[in-house]
Amino acid sequence: MDAADFARACGYTGDSPALIEAFEAIRRNGIAQARLDHFRRKAVIDELKQSEQLFLAAIGPALSAHEAVEDAARFIAGWRAMPGWRQERRQRDLARSRQKLLIARFFRRYGHRLWVLEAA
Repeated sequence: MDAADFARACGYTGDSPALIEAFEAIRRNGIAQARLDHFRRKAVIDELKQSEQLFLAAIGPALSAHEAVEDAARFIAGWRAMPGWRQERRQRDLARSRQKLLIARFFRRYGHRLWVLEAA
């Protein structure tokens, strides 16, 4: 996808070379940021794969991956219903909850297999 196609996909209908180049810069930076975020998330998951105790400490106070997913989903839904000024104050809690949701979903799906192999 070239810069003009990306700009059109974003809803830009003009033909300004400067704006098309700006869309291309946004696309390149967005891809780089997405890769960086992926590697950060993967590093967290890889660190927690070492033992079930690390995983349980990461999702605490929930006692299981299923419970952690429910807690995180409940917080995110509640956060969306908050007024804007309160959402701004709770950004860190939202980030923590999203990370907990990601971790819990991964280990809910693959954790049992990982730790059975570790115990063998």
